[in-house]
Amino acid sequence: MRTYNNIGIGTDLDWGRIRKLFLIGLFAGIMVLIGDLLLGWGVMDENLSGMEYTLSSYLTLSDTRIFISAILGFIGIPLEGLCYFGVYRLIAPYSQKYAHMFRSGVLGYIAFGGCGVHVPCLAAVFVYKYLHELAPERALDLCVKYGLYFLLPGIIALLIFFIIQSIAQISAFAKGFTPYPKWCWIFSLPVGMGFTFLLNFAGNSAFVNGITAGWISIGNIWMFGGLLAMMKKAQIHQD
Repeated sequence: MRTYNNIGIGTDLDWGRIRKLFLIGLFAGIMVLIGDLLLGWGVMDENLSGMEYTLSSYLTLSDTRIFISAILGFIGIPLEGLCYFGVYRLIAPYSQKYAHMFRSGVLGYIAFGGCGVHVPCLAAVFVYKYLHELAPERALDLCVKYGLYFLLPGIIALLIFFIIQSIAQISAFAKGFTPYPKWCWIFSLPVGMGFTFLLNFAGNSAFVNGITAGWISIGNIWMFGGLLAMMKKAQIHQD
């Protein structure tokens, strides 16, 4: 039996429950991606620069799209976080250190991902849109102040927990503290997000802007999808 202190022949894992968590996580990732696409699908004004250029595509968003995007993230992001406990279950029998580290990161993701970052981001978009209609010369300054006061604290907290979670997962997989092959560390959030980030260099189009807005949700789809695809191999590898 493989234990915390003696990594040996094998460990009993509830593969059915882990698979269910990964499937729900994949569904949640797709749900959040739909919300991100509703938010980001648009073209930026090439005549502007800096923050005004970035925010310009949001000026034509309907209130309905903003609201649906906010709700999908409000529900889907915590659901993704709960499904990370499928990864926790893979690590826990093999390493207390990385399991506890990973769990701490997950709790922070659940706490700050939806209500702490996603919904305030949509609120900032909503505020900027209407401020721009009323006082375009002041809209950017007021939106930046809003972000500094109400959005930045959540982003900083989420980033800290995200780093903790990612380091724990990648380290545990790469060091063999899961039943998966070591190279399966690539099925982690930073890798999936990194692929999406490269699209930022693909130009200013509705498709590219929509996909890059969903970089975190695509990271989740990459992670849950990859771990699901490799699950049978992991079960054989464990045996």
